Amino acid sequence: MHVVSTLLPVLGLFAHLSTAAYILQDDYTTSNSFFDKFEFFTEQDPTNGFVQYVDQATAKSNGLIKANGKSVYIGVDHTNKAGSSGRQSVRLTSRQTYNHGLVILDLARMPGSACGTWPAFWMLGPDWPNNGEIDIIEGVNLQSKNQITLHTNAGCSIQKSGFSGKARTTNCDVQARGQVKNQGCTIEDDDKTLGSGFNDNQGGIYATEWTSESINVWFFPRHTEPQDIHGDSPNPSVWKQQPTAKFAGNCNIDSHFRNHNIVFDITFCGDWASGAWNTTASCAKKADTCDEFVANQPNAFADSYWKINSLKAYTMNGAKASVGASIGASLGLGPNPSATVQAGFSVGKGSGSPQSTPLPQPTGNAQQNAPWGQPAPSNNAWGQPQTTAQAAQNNAWASKPQQNGKYDNGQWHSGKYDNGKWYSGKYDSGQYTPNPAQASQAPNPAWKRR
Repeated sequence: MHVVSTLLPVLGLFAHLSTAAYILQDDYTTSNSFFDKFEFFTEQDPTNGFVQYVDQATAKSNGLIKANGKSVYIGVDHTNKAGSSGRQSVRLTSRQTYNHGLVILDLARMPGSACGTWPAFWMLGPDWPNNGEIDIIEGVNLQSKNQITLHTNAGCSIQKSGFSGKARTTNCDVQARGQVKNQGCTIEDDDKTLGSGFNDNQGGIYATEWTSESINVWFFPRHTEPQDIHGDSPNPSVWKQQPTAKFAGNCNIDSHFRNHNIVFDITFCGDWASGAWNTTASCAKKADTCDEFVANQPNAFADSYWKINSLKAYTMNGAKASVGASIGASLGLGPNPSATVQAGFSVGKGSGSPQSTPLPQPTGNAQQNAPWGQPAPSNNAWGQPQTTAQAAQNNAWASKPQQNGKYDNGQWHSGKYDNGKWYSGKYDSGQYTPNPAQASQAPNPAWKRR
């Protein structure tokens, strides 16, 4: 994303009170302005999808988006063969940024099961994976079981109890040993919770509750939802149905999940759907590659659309979420769909290739507003800039890597720049003064996905 000069403070939506009902904060579907509350991502798909994401004007003129105050349509081009840039589609990122909350999505339809498709409804924090990712609805090709997944940096794993779904993986760390890279912790729902099976049952409602204690996701098939879910004060603490997914255990939710935007997208092929092409026998018979099929069979995607009855976000105390003209605020406080993607993703939504990202360059009072680390004692919390000679003289980065100096312990020299610690505040409290020559060569701290 483009880096802007002003850091937008992001306010937490609420503090969790387990016995209290929520208060309606944002209703996205009460008027025809649904799409004005989102930014349209138009850059190359970071999951390497065979897709051309278009802007709002193009999407409207080509019939890919519609809103009438009662429902919202988000679809893809299912009329024309696709060129080398991929099939036209839409990816939306909310202008609002959330911390904690209850998000309720009432879907009449989701993209139907089709070879080559990869739809998702999810939430994403900046500087992936350090501020987390919550995949609420996701799957590829002909899958019929929804996969609900969290993606984090190190130090977050979940227990296998307290929910009705099936735990597939329990370590949310995208670099976890013994799991596919970027896999995260996944809980799988029952059959007919994704794609055409979901649509055949008249859709349903997904409710996602994010508190300091856990992240919970419920799926209610049509006509099984609690009555208060349609009102302005739903109360999950009195819902009788066990959550489909409950992410709790050895994980500090507040340190791993911050400043999230809501995202809808439909991509094609890419890292996950293409990777599974030859293992989905009925798809592999249709074409040699996923891209070939998607390019030449537009009619296959007539049912590849979201039809949204309502999307609502709730709070405990009515605190307003942060809104910015550019979601990607300075220091990477959120994805900015109008610029180079700064957030990465996983097998759940596909693992993109590592991208090059410069180390942060905070200026002025920006550090005082930063959501990580301790409050800055001054505007120079990250140290005054130094020349290469000065840095070498004071040895702030331990020019002798074999010595475990006060400011080294081997991490700078061992190349462990991608574990999120720079961004989490461990190294931004003023102790360190980076050598500009070294900093410019540092590997990307986030293995981007989306």
